[in-house]
Amino acid sequence: MSNPIRHHQFFHLIAAHAKEIIREPAVIFWGIIFPMLISLGLGLSFTQTRDVVHHVGVISDSADAGRNDSKIHAFLREHGQKVSEPAGHAPKYRLTVENPQLGDTTFVFTQTDWKTATVLLKRDRLHLIVEPAGGGIEYHFDPRNPDAELAYLKLTKAISGRPVASPEIAGNIEPLTVTGTRYIDFLVPGLITMGAMMSCMWGISYGMIDKRSKKLLRRMVATPMRKSNFLMALMVVRIGMNIIEAVLLFIFAYLVFDIAVQGSIAALIVIFLAGNIAFCGIAIFVSSRTANTEVGNGLVNAVVLPMTVMSGIFFSYHNFPDWSVPFIQKLPLTLFTDGIRSIFNEGAGFVETGIPAAILVAVGGIFFSLGLRVFRWH
Repeated sequence: MSNPIRHHQFFHLIAAHAKEIIREPAVIFWGIIFPMLISLGLGLSFTQTRDVVHHVGVISDSADAGRNDSKIHAFLREHGQKVSEPAGHAPKYRLTVENPQLGDTTFVFTQTDWKTATVLLKRDRLHLIVEPAGGGIEYHFDPRNPDAELAYLKLTKAISGRPVASPEIAGNIEPLTVTGTRYIDFLVPGLITMGAMMSCMWGISYGMIDKRSKKLLRRMVATPMRKSNFLMALMVVRIGMNIIEAVLLFIFAYLVFDIAVQGSIAALIVIFLAGNIAFCGIAIFVSSRTANTEVGNGLVNAVVLPMTVMSGIFFSYHNFPDWSVPFIQKLPLTLFTDGIRSIFNEGAGFVETGIPAAILVAVGGIFFSLGLRVFRWH
């Protein structure tokens, strides 16, 4: 084969794969199994027990916050149970209000500053922020968040020991409407990353396994085509489709829900491409050998289902047991989602997302190399 043909081969493959998608735009839809498993995952996360845990941030960087005689600090010393934390971590207190009929309510108080509290609120790690003010307590929460309002009502009742409606214990309420604290702000970045993962895994993995089972890949062996060019062309086309889908989803969310990107657009592009590279590499590895579509379906589900449920797409992965969180944070979809979400809602840039992006690229490169080594046409 002459060098000019070899030089243009990659671009011809990209065009061929793109035309294949355009001519058959139907998307594989998980009609029954996927919604059932998602419901199972949500149920396990939110209904493990009848107990409810509310995380409360206690501001410690204001003029009144450092006073030991402030109402909230006196309450925590008298009724709270101090939680032992590693050196360097913010001190925490735990308070449990028992209710045999409705279940127990546990408040976890974390002493922090305003900047950290705002970040934790955006990550769904805090429901309510309290601040000592003039000998009393000032409460901060998003009035559109029902969990935050419920936490406020229960906490005021616990502090006073009186009915919630008592005006003398209600304190001052300051509506907290910081950009990025709504559930839709939490959800949209997760939908973008999940969509990219699904597109790579089903578009590349299942599509290639289906072609191998139909003996279509066998015909390509006789062509003067490099295996690496064929696989890289698949990745380029799939990443291009994912970019279009992500942009359309963002435009819709911007027009309907006023979603905004608070961080670096350049960093957003880099980590989005890194996440796509990671899942393209995983998809090629998963589909590198099998020709059985039933086996392929199981392999793809084994990759996407655990991460869809655990990686914080629809709810915070901190709802899972504490021992599992460090493992969940290392999953590719978790790194991808946390990076995108931090740029959208926390104003992050390359400093915060550089390491996750590098890890995702490394994951993609490793799995692509392994898939290329063990790949077979038939």
